[in-house]
Amino acid sequence: MDSTTRFPDVMLLAAGLGMRLRPLTETMPKPLVPVAGMSLIERVMGNARAEGAKRFVANAHYRAEQVLAHFAGGLRISHEETLLGTGGGVKRALPMLHADPFFVMNTDAFWPAGSDRPLGRMLEKLTAGAAEMALLCVHPSRATGFGRSHDFCLDPMGRVTRDYGAPVIYGGVALVSKAMFADTPEGPFSFYRLIETALERETVVGVALQAPWHHVGDAAGLAAAEAALA
Repeated sequence: MDSTTRFPDVMLLAAGLGMRLRPLTETMPKPLVPVAGMSLIERVMGNARAEGAKRFVANAHYRAEQVLAHFAGGLRISHEETLLGTGGGVKRALPMLHADPFFVMNTDAFWPAGSDRPLGRMLEKLTAGAAEMALLCVHPSRATGFGRSHDFCLDPMGRVTRDYGAPVIYGGVALVSKAMFADTPEGPFSFYRLIETALERETVVGVALQAPWHHVGDAAGLAAAEAALA
């Protein structure tokens, strides 16, 4: 990507209730939970900003006013009166996203600042071929706070498959076009619906993260991330 090319917009998934991080999330939304002194959402945004991201949109539901106040207007908010899920929330925010394709980033997983720059590689990978989606992939040995053995496999050609290649975890970052939402339902649905569709079409590519990856889904994951960052 040259200096005249605009970096894609970033959609931040920030509407979850964070039930497994109580009692912290009884007073704040999960994206604002601090990890070693910095909130989850700021760590995720920092990962994107380091590669050139400038425009962010976040969906919000639980204590949405706190997310808005935290950024003092520096972040566009798609407010959900009722939860729309990870897919429905992105679809509702599509008019607020000017770039196509755009990044979708979970706000409960990050890599240490300055340790890798995978988003640019994802953009290069997607635009270089016929794929319709690019995913950030994490080798299990690099992950903390993740319960399952793996989600998908990454083959030697960089394609994401169900069962061929090296086992990898979905790193919570996807690069996707607006066209993929054309046949999705109105109302709540999961973003995994789009991933499953692309897997069926064999049009998913992946980029492996070359850094530690911290998933903060519960208190144990939070403790592991803080210990690793200490």
